Amino acid sequence: MGNSNFSSSISAKISAAEAIEKISHVPEWWGITFTGSSEKQGDKFVVKMTGDSFFNFTVTELVPGKRVVWLVTDCHMPWYSDKTEWTNTRLIFDLHETGGVTALTFTHEGLTPNVQCYKDCESGWTHWIRTSLFSYFTTGKGVFRQPTK
Repeated sequence: MGNSNFSSSISAKISAAEAIEKISHVPEWWGITFTGSSEKQGDKFVVKMTGDSFFNFTVTELVPGKRVVWLVTDCHMPWYSDKTEWTNTRLIFDLHETGGVTALTFTHEGLTPNVQCYKDCESGWTHWIRTSLFSYFTTGKGVFRQPTK
C-alpha cells in the first residue's frame, strides 16, 4: 500500500467538456501564480507558490471530455530535502460524464506515502480538488485558503 498514488474524486453537475475547460483555467481554482498556457496538448506552464518555489508543467495528454495529464518537467520545493521531488510525476484528471453529471478522479502519479512531501501535498490536493475545484465547477469561483493566524 506504500506505493499508492494520491487520488481524490468529485462529481458535479457539469459537462465533461466544461470540466476540462475549467481545469485548464488553473489560477481560478489553484491559488498560485501562473504563467503560460494549459489549454491544449503540448502547452507548457509554470506554477509558483511562495519564495523561489516553482513547478514546470507540460500538458502531455488531452482527450476531449475524458482526460487531461500534466507532466512535472522540473520543480523546486525549498521546504524539502529533495527539492525536485515532484519532477517526472504526473497530474492526471480522468473524467466520466453520465446524465449531465461528471465524475472526476484526480491522481498525482508519483505522489506516494513514502515521499517526503506526501502529508503536506495530501492535505493540499484534498483542498484544491474537493473544495476549490469542486466550487469552481459548481459556482464559478474557487475557494482559496485564508491565511493562518
